[in-house]
Amino acid sequence: MDMRPLGRTGLEVSVIGYGCGAIGGLMVKGSATEQDRAIGRALDQGITYFDTASAYGDGASERNLGRALRGLGANPVIGTKVRIFPEQRGDVAGTIAASLEASLARLGRERVDIFQLHNPITAAGAAPAFTADAILEQAVPALRRLQAEGKIGHYGITGLGDASALLRVLEGGGFATAQMPYNLLNPSGVAPLKAGSDMPDLGGVIAGAAALGVGVMAIRVLAGGALSGTEARGPMGVPAPAPIASGADYAADVAAAQRFRPLVAAGFAADLVELALRFAAMPREISTILVGSGSVEEMDHAVAAIARGPLPPEALAMLETL
Repeated sequence: MDMRPLGRTGLEVSVIGYGCGAIGGLMVKGSATEQDRAIGRALDQGITYFDTASAYGDGASERNLGRALRGLGANPVIGTKVRIFPEQRGDVAGTIAASLEASLARLGRERVDIFQLHNPITAAGAAPAFTADAILEQAVPALRRLQAEGKIGHYGITGLGDASALLRVLEGGGFATAQMPYNLLNPSGVAPLKAGSDMPDLGGVIAGAAALGVGVMAIRVLAGGALSGTEARGPMGVPAPAPIASGADYAADVAAAQRFRPLVAAGFAADLVELALRFAAMPREISTILVGSGSVEEMDHAVAAIARGPLPPEALAMLETL
């Protein structure tokens, strides 16, 4: 398993991070036996970062991940998140502290390596988003206190919102990590958006974050599953997840994924999932790509895909023409 530095944290993480959210669904809806097997298998394959959140299954993901890791006696890098709901905006600092305590209890840990804000950051700051000023003035002091108390190693953001607001927060807030969308449908977090594209322009925000020493965790690398090329959903996952930084809806993203099938036909990848994962892992600005799964077999497939290495120049040239 390829290991990469997580920005300036001093941590190294596997290029695949295990996403414990509801889109894959195993760590929310699966049986304890299958969850324990999946986490053990991921560790055996060299995965060292596990990503969860208080909002995943209303805490179920954290409880299940904590149980599995305790049973295995494992201590990988763990990240979780706090989401501040509209009714909590009057006490941002208190909400952050209380959410962390609840997460630590569910995980059965005294600290987490990464603690991330789970709200977008925009110029307008309309709920559920916050402005950059609100984050810097209200959230950052609370996060720094928790770090000083030893309850968190580093703190980060879910990098959704306006590029300028996100970069302002990353420049001035001491944030060590950022989770940002990157995939075949919309790579504009790293490269300029192609002329005529109907995708949201992410304004090179991943490249900008990496230049600041922020450890970037790529999210939605499969566009919520749409880059499988099918609208069919597994029994563990959520049905047709709403797109993030891609098309109008899940069906539109699935349709857009079809244009990459010539690369599979040309033998550059066994299927669209492999193609998408190998593409997402290529930029060195990205420390880890977060992959969720509904089964052990799905994660095995992801690990095997990444083991094939970067896409060759000929495949990238074909992508340019598509």
